[in-house]
Amino acid sequence: MPDSSPSTKRFDLTLAGETNLDLILYGLPEHMPVERELLGDAFQLTLGGSSAILAHNLAVLGNRVGFITQTGRDDMGAIALERLRSSGVDLSRSTLHPTLGTGVTVLLPHGSKRHILTYPGVMAEMNLADLDIDYLADSRHFHLSSLFLQTALAPDLPYLFTILKSRGLTLSLDTNDDPADQWSGVLSPLLDLIDILIPNEDEILRIARASNLEEALDKLSPRIPLIVVKCGSRGAIVQQGSQRDHIAPLTVQPIDTIGAGDSFNTGFLTAWLRGESPTRAAALGNITGALSTQRAGGTEAFRDPLFREHFLATHPNP
Repeated sequence: MPDSSPSTKRFDLTLAGETNLDLILYGLPEHMPVERELLGDAFQLTLGGSSAILAHNLAVLGNRVGFITQTGRDDMGAIALERLRSSGVDLSRSTLHPTLGTGVTVLLPHGSKRHILTYPGVMAEMNLADLDIDYLADSRHFHLSSLFLQTALAPDLPYLFTILKSRGLTLSLDTNDDPADQWSGVLSPLLDLIDILIPNEDEILRIARASNLEEALDKLSPRIPLIVVKCGSRGAIVQQGSQRDHIAPLTVQPIDTIGAGDSFNTGFLTAWLRGESPTRAAALGNITGALSTQRAGGTEAFRDPLFREHFLATHPNP
């Protein structure tokens, strides 16, 4: 558990990662014929990218957040950066790519499943030279999301993690999905450097190359001090050493599950950095994950202060 006393560090948490926009089109059939004009029944533009969603929501909950990201010199990038600034995220070390455009993800929800179509744009281009390590180190904690989208940065991540760890930061990782479904490369050395792994159930099975959750936790827990697995409507599992706890979910009727995992991370890291136990932190993660599902995308429920505060007051952390 981190020291929850007042810190001389500038930030509670820093991140380096991707920012894009999510374009969400509802009401389309799961099987879509070509050469037909298919009509949706609703559309939403929201801030996207797991790193950006997490940075935004952490800042909204009162954390001091520094975020290094890169966007294109285009309207989509300007919209995304304005959403981040309005939440209170510090973007003073973020950059604009001179030629490539801001990434975009088109999401087509179909009940509990969805199509996810992504143009990476600049999100895969940020590398170590784009990062101010002293800025990232002026923090209590560093988090990395979307490991397999950070293709230019990935080779230098073990070096970056080692430097930040030597500067006294704790480290967490949410790999998100691997589009190539390889789950290899830089992942293994990073697992031996992090303090917290925060995957969902499908991801941890692939990370551990295991057939079930218990096997995956047994394989990874000797390497990683704290593992928090997001299990959707079944809540979360917290593994710390040999201790394994199930954290009951907060049951709500979801409107949209996009960004719910990043919003779980928001609550978990907020509580953990304030000195709560991993199990209580995971319980808050369940609450903030549920909050996210009550609006479109991963940030809209957090952007509405009256709705956000009413929801959190109605569902306090037990």
